Amino acid sequence: MSDRDISGKTKICALIGDPVEHTMSPVMHNAAYKKLGLDYIYIPFRVSPEQLESAVNGLRALNVCGFNVTIPHKVTVIPMLDGLDPMAEKIGAVNTVVNTDGELRGYNTDADGFLKALLGWGIEPGGKNVVVLGAGGAARAVTYILADKVLSLTILNRQEELDWAENIAELIREDFGRVVRVLELLDEYLAGALRKADILINATSVGMSPAGDKSPVPAGLLRKDMVVFDAVYNPINTRLLNEAKAAGARTISGIDMLAWQGALAFEMWTGQAAPIDLMKKEAEKMLESHED
Repeated sequence: MSDRDISGKTKICALIGDPVEHTMSPVMHNAAYKKLGLDYIYIPFRVSPEQLESAVNGLRALNVCGFNVTIPHKVTVIPMLDGLDPMAEKIGAVNTVVNTDGELRGYNTDADGFLKALLGWGIEPGGKNVVVLGAGGAARAVTYILADKVLSLTILNRQEELDWAENIAELIREDFGRVVRVLELLDEYLAGALRKADILINATSVGMSPAGDKSPVPAGLLRKDMVVFDAVYNPINTRLLNEAKAAGARTISGIDMLAWQGALAFEMWTGQAAPIDLMKKEAEKMLESHED
């Protein structure tokens, strides 16, 4: 519960998704508002797919400053908006909406959130060989933001969803003139791809709680001279990250990407620089409390 007064001047930001019970966005945003003394409040709303259009129209009518969009609405919300940022249009998914005088514009802060998380640890992707696992929304954001920076890019995905990966690769070929390798996510192909990989990014859900004992990569393929980034943030230390650390690799948790994508939305809505360290700390505290 908030320990501050709510008035008719309080500005509202929101989250819509299904489910939303375990989201960390409210603790991140509300802690940031409090620290900066902003008269804002962030509220999550569980919205079923059948009620999505009504919910979007309702948020517009209530004149909220903006809202985040999470599973399963990141794609289906697009026709209900008045416009899209070019990055969101290319990625084909929206996770942040800004309301300007009743006009709703969609953005995708996952892509820049990932890049800022990477750069925040001093990892420059330029000239690197990068391997991405998965072809869903997170993978699409990650690969697109990296496409014009890296030396080479390889996407591995499950056989039944290889067409998703091919779709991403074709988009990158068209927009950047870059050739992207697409392989089935099998150990033998993964082993070949990782031999020269500088950065490995897991953008699948493998290893996410409650299946935290799983990893998409055999431990023997991990090397000390690579960076391993796991977009999974629950648990903070996934099996993949633990095994990568044991191999001597540099590791980055998905909590960094989570905090940065939230911080970028915060800045769009408030016009203030987000206290990123505080937002990350609050998310970590919530995750750790769930692990106890």
